Amino acid sequence: MKLEFRSNRDFFAGLMFFGIGIAAILIAREYPFGSTLRMGPGYFPILLGGILGLFGIYIMGKGLRKKEKIRGNWSVRAFIVLPVVTVLFGILMERAGFIPALAVLVFGAAAAGSEFKWSEVLLLTLFLILLSLALFIWGLGLPYPLIKGL
Repeated sequence: MKLEFRSNRDFFAGLMFFGIGIAAILIAREYPFGSTLRMGPGYFPILLGGILGLFGIYIMGKGLRKKEKIRGNWSVRAFIVLPVVTVLFGILMERAGFIPALAVLVFGAAAAGSEFKWSEVLLLTLFLILLSLALFIWGLGLPYPLIKGL
């Protein structure tokens, strides 16, 4: 039995979960762990990282058994636009405020795809801004300025 993992979709998804879980554990290893009743700052990231790592091992094993290949091709536009828009979101959060930064993020992420329609993206942007305002600003009370200068 030959293990084929170079183009195995589930193997790479599991490897990503495993890597993120191990990274979380390594980053949080200096934090005090505490106990279940008195959790320290390292309790949640270490526990979640361990669960994520185990989940990744399970998915890698499942992928090696199923041998489902990666289909499709890479989108160069998405590969370039999505990181740029994410960085731009972080910059605009400080300089322009929550609403403009989120609008740029949604429009930029939609522009990375091949089926961009102005009306759909505008409705999605309005919906996500209202939902984010309700959840993060009013619900959780995060102190983000909505629009700088107003």
